[in-house]
Amino acid sequence: MIYNKSIKAFKESRGLIPGGVNSPVRAFKSVNCDPVFFDYGDGSKLYDLDGNEYIDCISSWGPLIFGHADKITQSKISEYLRKGTTYGAPTIIESEMAKKIIELVPSIEKVRMVNSGTEATMSAIRLARGYTSRNLILKFSGNYHGHGDSFLIKAGSGAMTLGLPDSPGVTKNTAKDTIIADFNSFESVSEQFKKNPEKIAAVIIEPVAGNMGLVESRKDFLIGLRRLCDENKSLLIFDEVMSGFRLSKGGAQELYGVLPDITTLGKIIGGGLPVGAYGGKSEIMDYLAPNGPVYQAGTLSGNPLAMSAGLSVLNRLNDELYEKLESISKKIHEGFLQNIHETGTNAIINRAGSMMTLFFTDNNKIENYNDAITCNLEKYAKYFKSMLDEGVYLPPSQFECMFISSVYSEKDIDKIIYSNKKSLQSI
Repeated sequence: MIYNKSIKAFKESRGLIPGGVNSPVRAFKSVNCDPVFFDYGDGSKLYDLDGNEYIDCISSWGPLIFGHADKITQSKISEYLRKGTTYGAPTIIESEMAKKIIELVPSIEKVRMVNSGTEATMSAIRLARGYTSRNLILKFSGNYHGHGDSFLIKAGSGAMTLGLPDSPGVTKNTAKDTIIADFNSFESVSEQFKKNPEKIAAVIIEPVAGNMGLVESRKDFLIGLRRLCDENKSLLIFDEVMSGFRLSKGGAQELYGVLPDITTLGKIIGGGLPVGAYGGKSEIMDYLAPNGPVYQAGTLSGNPLAMSAGLSVLNRLNDELYEKLESISKKIHEGFLQNIHETGTNAIINRAGSMMTLFFTDNNKIENYNDAITCNLEKYAKYFKSMLDEGVYLPPSQFECMFISSVYSEKDIDKIIYSNKKSLQSI
């Protein structure tokens, strides 16, 4: 493929925007090539500035469960757009969104809308600290909860120690209030509770992680976390920004049957527009201002355009949709497995519903961060570029996951599988 216009656009953007992009993974650094600049999307396809067509396997990192330029979502946005864009004041559609989220998510009794997943997780841990009158937050190595200072903490290899800043600008005083445990290791969590009695405000976890590649929690691990938090009067926070509404109507918590005290949401609830939310038990959520002492605010929170887009998606979530997503994803998964076997490639696949990662690794499983970092990043970069040239747009990082949409045709599925085999043979 020819990428001349994208190369030119990237060169210009680097003089205007730090690194030429507004989110680091878009720079394609980890796959050793220049990023593609897109012009428009339609259904399962993306089209770049040079007119190249791609089957999109990212879905804007999750939100576009009905594909690009979804007509129903567009019509709902247009319908409300005639009334205005934002008022900085209450609207009925905010309550409609809250009612729908409460209906779908098992653990949520009240919910507060914000503008991003990062804002949701930052607000959730502030609420947890205010509610418990404790300072420490326990997170897991390999889990990403946005770019809030409390989350940009380095775990180290198998570390169960107080964190160190993982980014300049994060102070040591902030970092010391975040402690790290190993994903899927109940023992490492239990040890942190023993070391920090009556100090841990909350445990925050992605029940299905998507930023060390796709890695699922073990059910017994989540059940153990729930029990530990109850015994120690700490809150359990599920970061379902990615998994919420994508794996099921009620998210990962519905599938696992484990209910957190607070849930953070994003991606799909915005229908492609910037939205986040956090919700939980009424007793906890009522600690937020104006009812309680924990302050959080936002001029554009509950923006009616975003609420319209999100509701247009949430109102169409049903069993038939998830069965279709599973069918599409299973076909791709099985096709990839067959290609891995036939090409003799050292690789495995982790999949949860319509979220999936192909790991280039000699390991027979990827269960945590330490497993993930053993992957062959050079091989993934070559694979990514080959798939791109074949017209399949994958995550530009080994440590991100594919998000499948419901609008793939059989032809799309066949092309993805064929391109996968061709790419595996070429690297």
